Amino acid sequence: MAKLYFYYSAMNAGKTTALLQSSYNYQERGMHTLLYTAQSGSEKIAYKSIQSRVGLTAYAKIISDNTNLFEQISAILHKKIIHCVLVDECHFLSRNQVLNLTEVVDILNIPVLCYGLRTDFRSELFSGSLWLLAWADKLIELKTVCYCGRQANRVLRVDNQGVVIKEGNQIMIGSNKHYISVCRKHFSEKFQSTLPVLQLK
Repeated sequence: MAKLYFYYSAMNAGKTTALLQSSYNYQERGMHTLLYTAQSGSEKIAYKSIQSRVGLTAYAKIISDNTNLFEQISAILHKKIIHCVLVDECHFLSRNQVLNLTEVVDILNIPVLCYGLRTDFRSELFSGSLWLLAWADKLIELKTVCYCGRQANRVLRVDNQGVVIKEGNQIMIGSNKHYISVCRKHFSEKFQSTLPVLQLK
């Protein structure tokens, strides 16, 4: 029976690596996967390359604000078999798009594996993460560590001097160097401080 999976973590836990490895595992067995990723800014392209920090790459279809995932996947399914749908950056999905994915699982009987962040730089839920936490069949946390060695489950946004940014848009595409994954304790401490967190590389 197909299920909806939500793999979540702080940044730099290997979410994209896990997604690409899962896709490879299906393909190695002669099965067909369909990869999606979120639209970055105002780009007007149908596909883009997704790449993990360890060098794995693959092309994925773009999810824009108005993408109806159920309709799109249903149309593709009429042309070829799909054994699994994998979604990178799933925290950017809307409520309706997460609902679309539940329909892909329940009506089309295709497993869907979603990978993304749970919370933003203020420790508040993203829309996609909120509805995946509510509706996914399986929740799996991917682990990474804070600079103190504890499990990191929060993300701080910092400026070029390493000072924590406390306000701003929830989404800031293409600025991974401005994020630091930390534990709950250090998130609370650093979010209240005006001193630099770490020296940025």
